[in-house]
Amino acid sequence: MPDPLLAPDDFAAAVRDIVRRHDAREIIPVTEPACLGLLDSATELAGAVIAGPTLEAFRAISDKEHMLAVARGVGLATPAQFRLEHPADVVGASLDAIPFPVVLKPTRSVRGGRIYSVSYATSVDELRATLRATPDSAFPLLIQQRVVGPGTGIFLLRWDRRILATFAHRRLRESPPSGGASVYSESIEAEPALVAGGTHLLERFDWRGVAMLEMKRDMHSGVAYVMEVNGRFWGSLQLAIDAGVDFPVLLADAALGRVPPGPPGYRRGMRLRWWWGDVNHLLARLRHSPARLALPPNAPSRASLVREFFTIRRADRNETFRLDDPRPFLVDGREWLAAHRRR
Repeated sequence: MPDPLLAPDDFAAAVRDIVRRHDAREIIPVTEPACLGLLDSATELAGAVIAGPTLEAFRAISDKEHMLAVARGVGLATPAQFRLEHPADVVGASLDAIPFPVVLKPTRSVRGGRIYSVSYATSVDELRATLRATPDSAFPLLIQQRVVGPGTGIFLLRWDRRILATFAHRRLRESPPSGGASVYSESIEAEPALVAGGTHLLERFDWRGVAMLEMKRDMHSGVAYVMEVNGRFWGSLQLAIDAGVDFPVLLADAALGRVPPGPPGYRRGMRLRWWWGDVNHLLARLRHSPARLALPPNAPSRASLVREFFTIRRADRNETFRLDDPRPFLVDGREWLAAHRRR
């Protein structure tokens, strides 16, 4: 399959061939590059329905700075930050304008065919060194307050100006350990205030489709801060499905005009583990120091982490291993082993 960022026309043509071959009625892009390559392309994809927002709305909500400004406007808490437009702006900038530690984030994760990740700094000197090592193509950058506390996800499906589904989880472990993909998470109550704020936020973008509000709850104040919004399916999607909210089916039905009567309920306290991602988390913690991993001060000790890793709970589910279909777990393991052999 052609790369949607490097060869968007070839990618769309390949998807069009698949649609025709299988007489597909609907397409659901599940990665950011695929969304950028396919949204607004229904007329070019043999008439298949695109189950998602407009490309304009997706680009707007993916612009972290713009999205956070809109979030503040609807009453959601956002971290303090400032923007560096160009590499030259580092000279003369007040790099200590917000308290340390800070996070460095490109305003867009995908730009110019490349995917950029976040980095961290605990002092002005470390921030300057990180900025020197940052490629020019990653700018504009946001220098953002690092909120220390548990990660929370608020998940919504909005279609034709209605919220069709809601869900929430808290992140128990991530990979990389400093913050990234959820590898162990738990379903929790979706706080009405955060759901209402998220709903108003999506209204401002005239959103249609699924969205994840990634939030951090400050360990001292208890305030939940919006960090970013992902306008596509998320890594721990299986947790929502296991708990009772089948977002893919609900989205597919909505795009085809089969709208459910109301948001389904779900079970709280269920946990989902992506085994190989959790192994990566454990190995990183055992191999590297907290400073090397840019861990927050409330990170658990190695000893407690090992105990937690080998503790199996009745509410646990494995993301890719199911007795009726173990093949995804086996493929996942094969890819994990291949990746580690290359290192």
